Amino acid sequence: MSNTIQKYKDYVMTGFLKSVAPIVIDRASGCTVTDASGREYLDCFSGISVVNAGHCNPQVIAAAKKQMDKLVHCSSYLYHVQPVADLAEKLADIAPRGLTKTFFGNGGAEAIEGAMKLARLYTGKHEFIALHASFHGRSWGALSVTGNQGRKKRGGPYAPGVAFAPAPYTYRSQWPDAPEECGWQCARALEDVIRFATSGDVAAFIAEPVMGEGGILVPPPNYFEAVKKILDQHGILFIADEVQSGFARCGKMFAIEHYGVDPDILVTAKGIANGFPLSAYTTRPEIAAAYKPGDHLSTFGGNPVSCAAALANIEFLEKENLAARATETGNYVISKLRELQRENPLIGEVRGLGLMIGVELVRDEKLTPAASEAEGIRDALLRQGVLVGVGGVYGNVVRFQPPLIITRQQIDRALNAFAAALAEVAQPAHA
Repeated sequence: MSNTIQKYKDYVMTGFLKSVAPIVIDRASGCTVTDASGREYLDCFSGISVVNAGHCNPQVIAAAKKQMDKLVHCSSYLYHVQPVADLAEKLADIAPRGLTKTFFGNGGAEAIEGAMKLARLYTGKHEFIALHASFHGRSWGALSVTGNQGRKKRGGPYAPGVAFAPAPYTYRSQWPDAPEECGWQCARALEDVIRFATSGDVAAFIAEPVMGEGGILVPPPNYFEAVKKILDQHGILFIADEVQSGFARCGKMFAIEHYGVDPDILVTAKGIANGFPLSAYTTRPEIAAAYKPGDHLSTFGGNPVSCAAALANIEFLEKENLAARATETGNYVISKLRELQRENPLIGEVRGLGLMIGVELVRDEKLTPAASEAEGIRDALLRQGVLVGVGGVYGNVVRFQPPLIITRQQIDRALNAFAAALAEVAQPAHA
């Protein structure tokens, strides 16, 4: 184990990470990972919301192994491969209404940039609108539409022609106790952004139905319906970034389904293949037809092994009804966390949808972000053998995004560990 840690120090670029005590993961199964010394950890972060069907899901692994024995790579756009065709057909079946044509890539940022390119080609327009606090990837183009300043402050300047609208961040808005009003006001603000912050040449609006890196921000129920009406009036496409919120994570196959609107382009990755590298963007046939020869390609996009794994993964999610299970388990977790909130002023808000849950920590009634406390809770949980994430605009949100197969017993273990970690961290902060 120490040999691996030293090799990371010597040969792997890690300067973009905060200094934390590293653990060397040797193997994983279901909701647990095991380090090189044999210690097990309960994974409540899913490798950043990826292994929705659980680590090393037997069905997914079997499908991948079967495909590996036949074909690993052939460049799936130069030649046709059955797993690619089958997966594209399946996505057409489960995607929002009318979205039937898919391009496959390798990671979320690549898919975001491909969707942006396609939107420009189809509309003949050039500008984009994104949200404050948003996150769409770490490549240059994806960062250009990322509104989370903490993620992009050192790499600019970024692409011109991008305007940002207020995020429906109800807790820190002028309407913390009126989500519907926050939704209306943020939607109306989009109209002003179109009018005053662009040249009227907007190809697409891009947003996450649930904002992950921004701190698990769940827009009010009326937000996207109001936004879509404005976009349609101006001939602007809606790109839904479901990289983190998709594939049953939020209680439906895609989080945008909660809002009753159909995006023009749906971007997916992370949970699509349960750990195998794959991404996709899916759209209507007339938009897909904007691609002409030479416009786009991906050497590894639509890898046959990843596509076979993705198909098995989606079948597992459906067979086990994990969307409904995510809702049931998520509601239980949120209720228990809100019980803790009543006892501890360090918890400012508990929010989420399905098993995409955030706990925002604050130091006082002015909502001063408690970023060091969030990191302290993550570290205390690590010592107890529970893995969680930390994020948010101010780095003060503890993120629970476990595999959707997590059991009630495992959830209770994580909640008890969180309560202990909270008590440990809160005591000096509020002494």
